[in-house]
Amino acid sequence: MNINKRFVPTEFGPETRFELRPTPPAPFRATQETEFERLKNQLLAEQLVTAPAPGLSPPLRRAANEAAALAWVTQFPLLVFPVLFAEKTAAAVRQAQRQARIYANNLPIAA
Repeated sequence: MNINKRFVPTEFGPETRFELRPTPPAPFRATQETEFERLKNQLLAEQLVTAPAPGLSPPLRRAANEAAALAWVTQFPLLVFPVLFAEKTAAAVRQAQRQARIYANNLPIAA
């Protein structure tokens, strides 16, 4: 048994309060995401209407998704996306034309 018991008087300071502000339910990036999707769909629809060949739909959609993925990791995706989209769709059209040219040149060989 411990004989040296000491009672320490407890003293509490004044009560401290602080205010917590809840985080918004939808962060700013979420509203930006809907605007981004709207821009992507609008530019893709315009490109699909003016596409030189009807078979370009899958490559153009793939180009739009690639441009969206690259733009989304930047600090200003809404600003960067139109330029990336233009570059990617131009490359997709060139690739499709090149494939059509190669196919047309090799058609007599295959027959």
